[in-house]
Amino acid sequence: MKAITYSNYGPPDVLQVEDVSKPVAGDDEVLIKVRAAEATKSDCEMRSFKFAAKWFWLPLRLTFGITKPRRHILGGYFSGEIESVGENVTHLSPGDQVFGAAGLRLGAYGEYVALPARYTIVAKPRNMSFEEAAAVPLGGLNALHFMRRARIQQGERVLINGAGGSIGAHAVQIAKSMGAEVTAVDSTIKEDMLRRIGADDFVDYTKEDFAASSQTYDVILDMVAGSSYSACIKTLNPNGRYLTANPRVSDMVRSIFTTRFTNKVASFAFAREAKEELTALKAMIEDGKIVSIVDKVYPMDRAADAHRRVEAEQRLGAVVITIGDLQRVTG
Repeated sequence: MKAITYSNYGPPDVLQVEDVSKPVAGDDEVLIKVRAAEATKSDCEMRSFKFAAKWFWLPLRLTFGITKPRRHILGGYFSGEIESVGENVTHLSPGDQVFGAAGLRLGAYGEYVALPARYTIVAKPRNMSFEEAAAVPLGGLNALHFMRRARIQQGERVLINGAGGSIGAHAVQIAKSMGAEVTAVDSTIKEDMLRRIGADDFVDYTKEDFAASSQTYDVILDMVAGSSYSACIKTLNPNGRYLTANPRVSDMVRSIFTTRFTNKVASFAFAREAKEELTALKAMIEDGKIVSIVDKVYPMDRAADAHRRVEAEQRLGAVVITIGDLQRVTG
């Protein structure tokens, strides 16, 4: 089978398409014919081994390879079709169209991937293409996790810092579906897209600092590594909730004291990426509450260009790689 592989950490050009052995599903696994995979910031970070949060550098090196990557095929979020199932698998069948997360197994940059059937793999939304569906699990699962933790009430003011990314764009839509008034913070080029998917207000961080204004919020979801923790906390209303997706160790410590000794709550819990959550997202998509925002679709042999697009931070939505198609670029 064909797969996008890399043998050394480095720039996007280390990615190449080559022939590799097709995996075989074990007794408790499913073999998935991958149709599309999202090119994520995490994929780029693993490829280059440069992470926004530095504190887990060592455990990641030990997990993924100290001098060279142990896993040569990236790709954690995908859509596709079940090719075959192991003898102990009963809830999935050959021919099922699915989308989901490959976890630390990765491998979705290949034409086939074998994954445990217990992983977060559910039926693809009926009203989405494979490319659109592949753009959902990363952003959708994380956004749903944070918005549920925020316990948003009807009419509350929610600010999403870094709203133009995959997680942020899904969070805007989920918060709106919960009845919130949403303020999105990102760069100028993302304003139209964010207003189109439901943002009530927009702050261009290249021109103004949301934390320096007189506006306050009931919930802040902070996707931006390096944000000022104290400034965000000061911008919260009493009983407000601050959730950060890229915490520094200092932020983790400060969040404990904020929650214990003030009238505000700070949280840094990471998403579980559970089947129940992806099933809930599927229902929201089919009910028209969430749409997938795809910026550009690349074929496998343009994977390096896909990674460059992600790293440039100029995308308007998710960057997707069509697996098995070497012919076209769309978007």
